[in-house]
Amino acid sequence: MLGKNIIRKSVTTMTLAAVWCVYSMVAFALPVDVTGEITVSGQVTVNGQPAVSNSTILSGAVITAAKGSSAVVSLGKLGRVEVQSETTVTLRFTDNSFVTMLDTGKVRVSNSSGISNTVTTKTATFIGDVAQANNYLVEVDCSNAFLTTTSGLVTMREGTSNKQVAAGSGTVSCSADTAQTGCKPCLRPDSAPGPAIAGLPLLLLLAAGAAGLGIYFGTRDDDTDLGGGTVIVSPVR
Repeated sequence: MLGKNIIRKSVTTMTLAAVWCVYSMVAFALPVDVTGEITVSGQVTVNGQPAVSNSTILSGAVITAAKGSSAVVSLGKLGRVEVQSETTVTLRFTDNSFVTMLDTGKVRVSNSSGISNTVTTKTATFIGDVAQANNYLVEVDCSNAFLTTTSGLVTMREGTSNKQVAAGSGTVSCSADTAQTGCKPCLRPDSAPGPAIAGLPLLLLLAAGAAGLGIYFGTRDDDTDLGGGTVIVSPVR
């Protein structure tokens, strides 16, 4: 009897060990959910609910910062996303990439080298260079999208057109609807408005006066008064 009990206990122990090994292998094989951590200042909501600092953020979260408020989402090794005042974003991320969908407002993105990062708007997509760390700001104003690259290299994609924007420079993607009131002027960084129409007559008057003075002083030494009131210009100086 003693021998049978020992055998039974041994079989049971080995069976439990085998089940535990299989369970552990399956558990390690399952994908691990990537999470972020949010730090808030002022009134910030996540998926419509009030958010507090040090809360966990899951992929697909909709983050809204009210006027005078802001939030920073730390994604660990991926980088971070700063949601500024009066801004709404949807944040999606995996273990090696993240996408920020910007509806309104401003968002600043910082990514680590080797991490795919993108900000999407209605008019354009902004893609940070995967080969290096980037820091850039994207703002949506009346559907126009403005980009400022602080460090790294960012590509603005409009349809099939790509434009690279290096550190210290910026660009803008203009919406087709430019007639909205109260919107920031949608001017390319390398463009400048022409002279104001109201000041054009004054500029013409000054130019005409300068030309007249030049002709007067340039010809007065060549004039000879013969007493009859006739002015003759000498052909030889």
